[in-house]
Amino acid sequence: MPDHAPQPVDRVLPTDEARDLISLVRDIAQREIAPKAAEEEYAGHFPREVFRLLSESGLLGLPYAGEYGGGDQPYEVYLQVLEELAAVRLTVGLGVSVHTLACHALAHYGTKEQQVEHLPAMLGGGLLGAYCLSEASSGSDAASLRTKARREGGDWVINGTKAWITHGGIADFYTVMARTGAEGPRGITAFLVPGDAEGLSGVTPEKKMGMTGSPTAQVHLDGVRVPDERRLGEEGQGFAIALSALDSGRLGIAACAIGLAQAALDQAVGYATERAQFGRPISDFEGLRFMLADMATQIEAGRALYLAAARLRDAGRPFGKQAAMAKLHCTDTAMKVTTDAVQVLGGYGYTADFPVERYMREAKALQIVEGTNQIQRMVIARHLVGPESR
Repeated sequence: MPDHAPQPVDRVLPTDEARDLISLVRDIAQREIAPKAAEEEYAGHFPREVFRLLSESGLLGLPYAGEYGGGDQPYEVYLQVLEELAAVRLTVGLGVSVHTLACHALAHYGTKEQQVEHLPAMLGGGLLGAYCLSEASSGSDAASLRTKARREGGDWVINGTKAWITHGGIADFYTVMARTGAEGPRGITAFLVPGDAEGLSGVTPEKKMGMTGSPTAQVHLDGVRVPDERRLGEEGQGFAIALSALDSGRLGIAACAIGLAQAALDQAVGYATERAQFGRPISDFEGLRFMLADMATQIEAGRALYLAAARLRDAGRPFGKQAAMAKLHCTDTAMKVTTDAVQVLGGYGYTADFPVERYMREAKALQIVEGTNQIQRMVIARHLVGPESR
């Protein structure tokens, strides 16, 4: 039976420009990404050429200012672009989300001079970014990071190891959080580190159960020297910058999760309408029909949730709670929907002949990255009842 391509989602978009943008993304996705997605994922190939094409097409800086090469698009539109990309290949959708996250500190906290110097190349010059917050001993407890930066004249010298870095070892620039002061969140500062800086290196990428085309690696910083002009924001402001970026980044993960879930649903629906048992399509059986209905409902609910959070962000209103809710719901939905899609396809779903087994393996990562879903529940609860008692 044939593979079933993602079906176009009926989207409510704010402008004609946004509709044209979605059409462009769908065209690129079907022509340049879909034909090689399965083969390259199983081979563990990172599609750097696709990211160059996305940069040339203006798709790596969509939510940032046009004066620096960005797309001037609201998050409401940018996230739907991510969803379209993730539905075809999660490695690409997630990669664009991580790149956008890596640009956040400079775009929102950098000086005018820093933005003029660096942002155009980052947003539209073919560069690819990585975001360096996590460490082996400080994942969820990011404020306890140990990477240190010490001042030497007009430079900073950075030493430490970052872990679980998407694009680690291949990125052109890294937004790095390092300790410049006392223990705790107020002693952390953000830096923009070039990918070719002396002393910076990526180790062999992790061997993961899914997303094998997306390199995840430790990044070593051994006496990496950067000028103070590459410090982003004020000294000690790094943790606040990191949390600000993560609020937006969680929406990117939510959108990617819904794209992946939609792809799995499309596969399940296509298979169910073609596969016959007991003399009729299996889509005639009530148990399966109800399963498909539940899958579709959770996807629509997730899409509505991440778009509602994005619209709050676009309006300049607080959206941290809604971002955590969207990340939690959408990634749990992706895990459930992809698992159900495997069940719909039965034995075929467990084979590499169909992509749903890959979707299921990929979905698991989304419940972990950008703050585990347990952390999202903690964030939501703090918004509801305040911080935990100490």
